[in-house]
Amino acid sequence: MKRLRWPSWMPIDPYIVLLLGTVGLAALFPAHGTGAAVASGASTAAIAFLFFLYGARLSTREALDGLRHWRLHVTVLVCTFVLFPVFGLAARALVPVLLTQPLYQGLLFLTLVPSTIQSSIAFTSIARGNVPAAICAGSFSSLVGIVLTPLLAAALLGNSGGGFSADSLVKIVLQLLVPFLAGQVLRRWIGRFVARHKKVLGLVDRGSILLVVYTAFSEGMTRGIWHQVSPARLGGLLAVEAALLAVMLLLTWYGGRVLGFGREDRIAIQFAGSKKSLASGLPMASVLFGAHASLAVLPLMLFHQMQLMVCAVIARRRARDPEKAPGGVGASAAHMVQGQPQDRVLR
Repeated sequence: MKRLRWPSWMPIDPYIVLLLGTVGLAALFPAHGTGAAVASGASTAAIAFLFFLYGARLSTREALDGLRHWRLHVTVLVCTFVLFPVFGLAARALVPVLLTQPLYQGLLFLTLVPSTIQSSIAFTSIARGNVPAAICAGSFSSLVGIVLTPLLAAALLGNSGGGFSADSLVKIVLQLLVPFLAGQVLRRWIGRFVARHKKVLGLVDRGSILLVVYTAFSEGMTRGIWHQVSPARLGGLLAVEAALLAVMLLLTWYGGRVLGFGREDRIAIQFAGSKKSLASGLPMASVLFGAHASLAVLPLMLFHQMQLMVCAVIARRRARDPEKAPGGVGASAAHMVQGQPQDRVLR
C-alpha cells in the first residue's frame, strides 16, 4: 500500500494542523486536577527525552568539521541571537497600540529562540544553496540556543516573563541541558540505533511536542488567560510578525552580499538566519513560562507557519535562478531532502 502524503499544493504544514487540533482539544477538554498533574509530569519527561534525542542525533564530528566555514556560522548566529532580539526589543513601542504586554513577551521570546535545522536544510537544498553549511549552521544555532536562549530570556524578560525567575535556569539545566549532554555522551553507543529508527523516534519527538502544547494551552484555559486576546490583537500580531520576517529575509540576503558571500552561501544564510525553531522553542517556553506558556508560544506558532509558507515560495524561485546550473552537492542534497515527508520541516 502506498503511504498517504500531504497534498503538495496545500500551503499549510500538516504538523501545524495537528498543533492547531491539539490547541482545540485543550480548549474543549482542558486537564483538571489529577489529570493536569499527570499531564504536567508527562510533559516534563517528554521534554527531557526530546532533548536527549537531540543530543544523540547531533554528530560532534560534523559540527567540528563545519567550523572551517566559521564566517558563515557567525553570521547566522548574529542574525539569530543579536538582530532578532534587537527587533524584538524595538517592538516594545507597539504596546499597547498593536500588542498587549503578554503578546509582546511572547514575541520577544520568539526572537530569542534558535534557528531551525530541518527546514533550513530543506529550503537550502531546494534553492540549490550550500547544504553542508545549512546543516552546520542549524546545528550550531540549536546547540548554542540551549544555553543562550534561557540567558537572554533572563536578561530581557526578567520576572515579567510570566513567572520567569532564576529558578527557571535550574530547570533549563535539568530538563534540557543535562539530557542533551547525556545524549551526546551516549551517542557512540546508541547513535546507530537512533539513525536506524529515526522515523519512529521522529514520531516520538513530534508527539512529545504535541503533549507540551496540550499541557500549556490546557493550563491557560483553566486560568482564563485566553480572554486577554482579541481578534484585533491577533491581527496586529500577524502584521508585526510579517514585517519582522520580511526585514530578516532582506537583511540575510543582501547582508550576505555586502559581507562578500557567494550565492550558495547567501542562500544558506537567508534560510538559516531568518527562521525560528518551533521544536526547540515550545519545550523551552513550557519550562520558562509555566502557566503562561500558552500565550508565550502563540507568536512562535504563527511565525513558524508564516516562515514555512514564505520560504517555500522563495526557495522555488531561487531554484529557477540561472546563475547556477543544476547538479553538484546542492542538487543531490535537494533530491534527498525532497524525498522526505513534508512534516519533517517542523525543525
